[in-house]
Amino acid sequence: MNSNKENFDDKTIRKAEETVESYLNKNFKNIHTINFKKNDYSTPMGGMVISGTVNNNEKATFSIDIDYEDDFKIISSAVGKEFPERKEECKEKACDY
Repeated sequence: MNSNKENFDDKTIRKAEETVESYLNKNFKNIHTINFKKNDYSTPMGGMVISGTVNNNEKATFSIDIDYEDDFKIISSAVGKEFPERKEECKEKACDY
């Protein structure tokens, strides 16, 4: 096991991944598959980050910071060059997830 994974138990990781999956599906167009990176979940400041790719495209990456202590809220997100477009209704303000 990676030492960074030890900071979060499986239940916390699973809940964070479910939150990210819901966020991606409700805020972006044409998300068909989501593959989570199963290594480092911690940020340098002690937070939690979930990263991976969508649609089996290694250039459609995402990295999402989660506040796991406050109901798994999305703090920030970054997406790669070939990531699907954000849904029109979710561009100004993130849609509920």
